[in-house]
Amino acid sequence: MSQSHEPWYKHRPPAWPVPDNPYAPEGYGPPPPRPRRRRWPVTAVALAVLLLAGAGVYAVGERSGQDRAGSNSAGQDGAGSESGAPPTTAPPTASARPTPSPTRIPTTAEIAQRRMAGEASAWIVDDRTDLPRRNIPTEDLWIVGDTAVQAIYKRVVAHRLSDGVQLWSVDLPTPVCETPVNPAPDGKVVIVLQNVEAWSGVRCNQLRMIDLRTGKAGWHKKLTETGAGDDTIIVDSAISGGTVAIVQSMKAAAYQVADGRKLYDIPMENPGKCYPARMAGGSKLLVVAHCAISALEKAYDQVREIDPATGKVRWRYRTEPGLRIGQVLSVSPAVITTAHRETHAEDWRVVALGPDGKARRTIDPRPKGFKHCGDSVDTSANVQSCREAVVGGGLVLLGGTDRVGAYDLGTGKLVWGVKSDGTSYGYYPLRVGPGRTGIVYQLGTSGKAGRVFRVGPGGVDTIKDVLRLPASTARVEFGMGVVGENAYVGERLVIAPAGLNGDDAQHEPRMLSFAP
Repeated sequence: MSQSHEPWYKHRPPAWPVPDNPYAPEGYGPPPPRPRRRRWPVTAVALAVLLLAGAGVYAVGERSGQDRAGSNSAGQDGAGSESGAPPTTAPPTASARPTPSPTRIPTTAEIAQRRMAGEASAWIVDDRTDLPRRNIPTEDLWIVGDTAVQAIYKRVVAHRLSDGVQLWSVDLPTPVCETPVNPAPDGKVVIVLQNVEAWSGVRCNQLRMIDLRTGKAGWHKKLTETGAGDDTIIVDSAISGGTVAIVQSMKAAAYQVADGRKLYDIPMENPGKCYPARMAGGSKLLVVAHCAISALEKAYDQVREIDPATGKVRWRYRTEPGLRIGQVLSVSPAVITTAHRETHAEDWRVVALGPDGKARRTIDPRPKGFKHCGDSVDTSANVQSCREAVVGGGLVLLGGTDRVGAYDLGTGKLVWGVKSDGTSYGYYPLRVGPGRTGIVYQLGTSGKAGRVFRVGPGGVDTIKDVLRLPASTARVEFGMGVVGENAYVGERLVIAPAGLNGDDAQHEPRMLSFAP
């Protein structure tokens, strides 16, 4: 169907995709009418304030950190002494955006008792570890074997996927600065710690290896700083194969994950003109560089794939002057976003690269209303932190506040798309499935549980629920999921908030998971 100026939908029950859908791709007209039953916005903290003002327990803040001690597993829950079920709220209206309010956190046992027919099973981690009385960020969520592992403040903790029981924890000497998106294939990870616990003068120069399969801490190493563009006030890291690559200011180097031995420097290119800025890891290792920054009108970005074992450059891709790289949506195949240096997220594209690094296809998702990774372009943050996109099977799935769709990386055409006509806070693609389908997490509201559904070519008529999340966890789910992260393994969804508040009066759960 050609681009239409008609409304996206007619009046129907809120929060669910609708059949009369002018958002459908070319070749799919609206089916016969019948009733049928989202790294952060422009400024991450601003969105958290807008959505969660007055939310108390679910507030999210900037990185900071003091000592944590002790933990309750999901099997123990440690839900506190208050009694009574969480209050329910009426469905949201168009003029009032609901926000979660402080409430008692249900235990895993209570969730099971309240589970209704057709609802997913669930476990919750109500971590009662003592935290400083401020907002503490959570780090990347790692799925390793049958565990979900995460670092926060001065501790790394692993929970069993089947029931959420804590299996092990590693205490850290100082707060975490940075974690790579993924561990090495053997489950080892290298995390970056602060040198001291303080409000100012902090350096992110301490490396520590942890084996996520055994919960054992390994080697420790201090990054070298010479004062020549390699300070460690801000660092970025990524792991590919047995190599961890780390950017320090304007310089970068690679180390062996197993023992911390330095492998090679990742040089500037066109000395003084292109300096490494961010890393993307996984099955490939990509280096994103900022170039010609002394002349902003000519400034551009470059991404290169390097051999993680040797540092040899395999290919390079550079943007046109005036454009910058926003996010790396996939390393294999390489798929990136670009945005205009002045208009930012208002003018963005998805660019699929070939095995030689040349642009294979450029996709403009704006006509269908898709925004750039939560409507932000932050070139100082994790380059792989786009929760609103998944690549696989020759498709890129894009989500958003009220819509989700799939584009063909070869042709650039929209394969399918659906949009909600009611109040919604996020559609997050989780996986590309067989038959060019997508698995999508639709975040619930404070009064209505979310769901995981499958959708494919044909749009709304193909929607089938994979998981119906429990009504009893709707308020907690919304508080954690509105600004957080998620992982999907098998048919299990794991969600975690972007941060935790150390104020006991604003206590929040650490992790929430659902399965059939």
